[in-house]
Amino acid sequence: MKVILIRRSFITKMLILLLLIGVSMIYTVGVDTGILSVFINNEKQLPIYCVETEEKRIAISFDAAWGADYTEELLRILEEHEVKTTFFLVAFWVDTYPDMVKKIAEKGHEIGNHSAKHPKMSQLSEEQIIKELKTTSDKIEALIGKPTVLFRPPFGDYNNRLIKTARDMGITTIQWDVDSLDYKDYGRDAIINRVCSKVTNGSIVLFHNNATYTKDALPIILDKLQAEGYKIVPISELIMSESYYIDHTGRQRKLDN
Repeated sequence: MKVILIRRSFITKMLILLLLIGVSMIYTVGVDTGILSVFINNEKQLPIYCVETEEKRIAISFDAAWGADYTEELLRILEEHEVKTTFFLVAFWVDTYPDMVKKIAEKGHEIGNHSAKHPKMSQLSEEQIIKELKTTSDKIEALIGKPTVLFRPPFGDYNNRLIKTARDMGITTIQWDVDSLDYKDYGRDAIINRVCSKVTNGSIVLFHNNATYTKDALPIILDKLQAEGYKIVPISELIMSESYYIDHTGRQRKLDN
């Protein structure tokens, strides 16, 4: 009986220790050789929403899933302002507008992965996630000569399985901290006011390529942000690739050595 009590006490102490370790490990950590992910107690994995930086640098992104009516105009506006951005493309959009995919790349913009069929990724198995990402990446690579390394989940929907599976494929999952809400068609001024009032150092801004008023709001937004001293870069030039962690808000921070 005494032996049994000792064993139970030992097991209880070990469980408490593991629980404390799990609570303390609240971050996803980046190191020089890659990403160290701790899954004790099913720790929640996060994509990158924004970046901690003292520099006035931000990234602007466009999600493209349906339609391309305004894409040419967006590219013209971006070129006029000497701004490079990131376009996240869905596979069926790539199939429908291959020449536009090439033009986006030729204009110097980064192209990211936005899935193959625009599903809710958290509802997919690991095998289905791999198929969604690989299908789209392969189609884009066939057109522009290089694979995608960034992924934005449709609807902003994700879970641990998605983050880890994408990471294992060498793909970083990206969200946003400033949503223009351009898809709601509130009008040009609503988009301008929302974006300009929320942007801060390290922000990632979300637009949609085929929203009605984005082309009208974009030049004014760019003028305002550039006048305030912001440098607008593609997402891959904003985020850190090593020695970082992601805090509980999704902000990417430099790992103190």
